Amino acid sequence: MPGLVRSLDLLSFAFGFFLLIPPSLCAIYTNIADLPQTNFDFIVIGGGLAGNVIANRLTENAKVSVLVLEAGGSDQGILDVQVPWLSPLLEGSAYDWNYTTIPQPGANNRVIGYSRGFILGGCTSLNRLIYTRGSADDYDRFARVSQDPGWSWDSLQPYIQKTERWVPPADGHDTTGQFDPSVHGFNGINSVSLPGYPQAIDNMVIQTTVELADEFPFNQDINSGNPLGLGWTQLSVGNGQRSSSSTSYLGPQFINRPNLSVLLHAHVTRILPSSTTAGNNPIFQTVEFAQSNKGARHNITVSKEVILSAGSIATPQILMNSGIGDQSELEPLGIQTYVNIPDVGKNLSDQVSMSLTYFANSSQTWDDINRNTTLRNGLIAAWKKTHQGPLVDITNNHLAFVRIPNSDPIFEQNTDPSSGPRAAHFQFRIQVAVSTSGNYFSLGLSMNTPESRGSISLKTSNPFDPPLIDVGLLTTNFDIAAARQCVRTAQRFITAPVWKNYVLGPINTFPNTTTDAELDQYIRAHATQTGHAVGTSSMSPKGANYGVVDPDLVVKGASGLRIIDASVMPFVPCANIQAAVYLIAERGADLVKSTWGI
Repeated sequence: MPGLVRSLDLLSFAFGFFLLIPPSLCAIYTNIADLPQTNFDFIVIGGGLAGNVIANRLTENAKVSVLVLEAGGSDQGILDVQVPWLSPLLEGSAYDWNYTTIPQPGANNRVIGYSRGFILGGCTSLNRLIYTRGSADDYDRFARVSQDPGWSWDSLQPYIQKTERWVPPADGHDTTGQFDPSVHGFNGINSVSLPGYPQAIDNMVIQTTVELADEFPFNQDINSGNPLGLGWTQLSVGNGQRSSSSTSYLGPQFINRPNLSVLLHAHVTRILPSSTTAGNNPIFQTVEFAQSNKGARHNITVSKEVILSAGSIATPQILMNSGIGDQSELEPLGIQTYVNIPDVGKNLSDQVSMSLTYFANSSQTWDDINRNTTLRNGLIAAWKKTHQGPLVDITNNHLAFVRIPNSDPIFEQNTDPSSGPRAAHFQFRIQVAVSTSGNYFSLGLSMNTPESRGSISLKTSNPFDPPLIDVGLLTTNFDIAAARQCVRTAQRFITAPVWKNYVLGPINTFPNTTTDAELDQYIRAHATQTGHAVGTSSMSPKGANYGVVDPDLVVKGASGLRIIDASVMPFVPCANIQAAVYLIAERGADLVKSTWGI
């Protein structure tokens, strides 16, 4: 995908860069002076995936007032956000926080870019739209480690129904056999669908499940709780356009609620304690924020709770700037410690990603969308009129999820870090590659069950300075061995007879690797992260002296402060994570409601 980003980079200026919005748009404001009130029951920090779910669900009760503070700007009228195919243009754009990691020893000390959504909708306005829940074992492990059965797969099933609105694909084709209706919700809020435009390789991909059925069996629905096998990609798309937490949970039918306000360009600097409980736990009910780096700091105090939903990078950063974290790390920066929680920012878990690209013996790839301006302009014009055509999708119509066999020698020296027998150690996207010349076919790989751990820490006490991001890429023996297995498995995929006259050969150096050491060298030189960071505010059993939040997502040793976002997951699911975060946010909203009798 980096080739696509580079080759299309200039297009974001040519096609619907963005529309200016007025200071007030329904309940969305760009200046604190325009807020209709400053007294709120709840403040939600972060207008991303989880934050918008929380805001929607709490304001279902007309007596409950909610303010959402979002550091980025509006998502309205931005073509690159709306059109699924154009999503790679958003990386490195003005809608991206444009973070970078610290040098990664496991990846030849490379500094790696780390995209996060700097826009209403957060990463759901920026991501590649893949909607995968992972394995039932992932959620059952959440329940075990938190000692809360409410986080189990079975217990979360009602939230699938609440969040998901399954819709027909953009082209309206017959989807019989491409998904299992019994495992989906049809009356929820966030649109989910199958690919809406056929690819020339679709039949070859399905034929591979026949020719190599033992290793790549067909899976009718990868979101059933057992993702193993190869199935049709599911996307957060409705009517041929992106469905984000902003377009869905803050959609037209919700945003006009008089008890809901969203303030853009509101960068939260700290959460401040206002008093203490009888047990001397500080009560955090005041949020400090600014609308620019040099701008005035504003304080708003809530009557009930502050809910931190800024994501796995920004949530621990805000906690630490607020004096919630490891005292030994905060004091050297001159930050007063209010709650000493050493695990804040620790336990970061992210997946390992890389691509294998081949020359394709076909002209029916999507490369000409990049190279032919007339074709591209025509497709964009057609999408604007009909929301149909190839731009309604991303580059892959299929995903394969693979588990390393229990008998594999990798487990003779390594403990399996996966959540259970239904969890995939890796996945790959089977896709037509997109480049500036030639015709290509690509396998986008992801090692989904990393053992390595990284961290988020502060470089300075200035909340406008980016944090230090260490994704801990490929720092354990298991991770490099599993990444090697992932590459070898992907190579076996294209040995199916159906690919014989289609895949001509690789375009880079990996086929010259004849030993494990050579392949490891290739992996360390090319691997990157997936942007699926979790764990930096991990949940643990109530009363445990480790972790950051209790199973009800309340911050340990504090009152009035709850975290609801990807950072509370103690392990990364064996999938892209947006579906899991929707479930966490939906249950999190119910936990808040239960606390306050809403």
